[in-house]
Amino acid sequence: MVKGIFVLCVLGLLMSHVKGQELDPRSYAALPVGMNAFVAQTGVSNGNVVTDAALPIQNLDVTMFTGNVGYLHTFGIAGKLARIGVGVPFATLSGHAQLNGRDTSASRFGVGDMRIRFGINLIGSPAYDRKQFTHYTEETVVGFSFIASLPTGTYYPAKLINIGTNRWGFKPEIGVSKRVTQFYLELSAGAWFYTNNTDYLSGHTLSQKPLGSIQGHVCYYFKNKMWISADGNWFSGGQTRVNNNPSGTDFDNWRAGGVWSIPVAAGHSLKLQYNSGAFTNRGYNYTSFSLGYQYIFF
Repeated sequence: MVKGIFVLCVLGLLMSHVKGQELDPRSYAALPVGMNAFVAQTGVSNGNVVTDAALPIQNLDVTMFTGNVGYLHTFGIAGKLARIGVGVPFATLSGHAQLNGRDTSASRFGVGDMRIRFGINLIGSPAYDRKQFTHYTEETVVGFSFIASLPTGTYYPAKLINIGTNRWGFKPEIGVSKRVTQFYLELSAGAWFYTNNTDYLSGHTLSQKPLGSIQGHVCYYFKNKMWISADGNWFSGGQTRVNNNPSGTDFDNWRAGGVWSIPVAAGHSLKLQYNSGAFTNRGYNYTSFSLGYQYIFF
C-alpha cells in the first residue's frame, strides 16, 4: 500500500541549483496521475558559485541569495507515469575576486534561466489514479528524463559574471529507483549539452563540451511521513572554449549533501536542504542552504 509519502516528495522534481549541479532526490519516484504541485524555495550559497572556466578570475568569493517557484503535473502516456515541471529562478549576488591580478567587486540581481523537465517512468510505475495508487506498492522503477534550460535569465554581454547564460542547455538522463521497506534508493546518470553563447563579452563566442553527471540518493521514511536523505553527485567534462580556443580543463568535481522533509498539514510540507563541495578541481566550490515549501492538490 502507498505510505502517503507522495505528498512530501515532489519538491526535488522541480528544484535545481546553479549551472546544473543538481542534488535533489526522488526524481523517479512513483506518483499518482492527475497530481499537481506548487513549489517555492529560497536559499543562500557562498563561495565559488558562478565561476566560468573561461574567466581570468581567482579567489572568487560570492554570496548568492536565490529563489525559485515551480509547478509540476503528473499524467499517463501509454499506461506509464509521466510528469512535466517548470521552474523559474531568480537571484541576487554580491562578492569580490581578483581579475587579472587586480581586486574587484560586483553585484547582480535578476531572473535566472527557466527550466522545463519532462520525465516518464518506463518500467515499474504504472499510470494509476489517486484511488488505484493507494493499493500500489513501489518497488523497482526505471525512468527517463529530459531537461531543457531556456536562455530567459538576466544577461549583460559586457559583464564577466551573469545570472543568465544566454544559451540553451539540454540534459537527457536515465534513472533507477528502488523501494526497500523504509528506504528509498535512487541512482541517475545524464549529460548536459549546450548551444553556443555568441554574445560573450560583447561579440565573442563561448562554447562548452558536454558535462556528464552521476548522482545517488538514500532516503529513509518515518512513520509520520517525514523523510531524510543523504545525497551525492559527481560531474565531469564541460571544458569551455572562447572563439574555439580552449580556456580551461575539464571539471572533475564531487558534491555531497542532505535533505530533511517535514509534513506540516495535509498536502503541505517543508524541506530543508544542505550541500557542499566534497572535492573540487576547478570552480563550483560553494556551500548552499535552502528552505522549500510545497502544496499538492488534485
